[in-house]
Amino acid sequence: MVKNYTDKELLGKVKSLPSFKSIPSGYWILGVRSLEDIPNKFDDKFYLFKGEEFVMVLQGTTNPGTPILEKGYLKYNNVGAAVVKSNEWYYDVWKYGLHQGKMPALLQLGNSIKVYRDGDNDKKSEEIGKFIEGYYGINFHSNNYDLSTKLKKEDINGWSAGCQVSNDIPKYATLIQLVKSQSTVSYCLIKEF
Repeated sequence: MVKNYTDKELLGKVKSLPSFKSIPSGYWILGVRSLEDIPNKFDDKFYLFKGEEFVMVLQGTTNPGTPILEKGYLKYNNVGAAVVKSNEWYYDVWKYGLHQGKMPALLQLGNSIKVYRDGDNDKKSEEIGKFIEGYYGINFHSNNYDLSTKLKKEDINGWSAGCQVSNDIPKYATLIQLVKSQSTVSYCLIKEF
């Protein structure tokens, strides 16, 4: 599991990235990818900020699940599973909508995103090869269509083929209510440091 950070440590890190322009004035999400990266487990964290003010933290994953990494990606792309490039800002990348027409979520309807295509068919999510930039349906959603549940799933499985996914449903539901009226939501993904 990702270690705990102070707001100051997180803000210092995101401001040090080459792609940093400014801290968004509204709500934005910071993903922290675990260095341990246990295959198929929700071992990452998402932080919701409003400007420089910390709002909440949620558990989740920034990696595809094992079934996707082990050739399940062929359903979506023949090169490999989408692994979002870390230590990058993605300004105005998401807009509120319904993931697969069912779940309130943040959809990649704004700007492009950088991904690696992990096609070595092992259980490990890796940033390998050259990254590509574009529109790949990298959404932010939960791992349950029922946002009233308190059930916390441990395994990613097919819930992520590249999407950023929370398994903390009550907090996720609160986050979506907070950000849904915002025209776009920015995202920053960093590696645990």
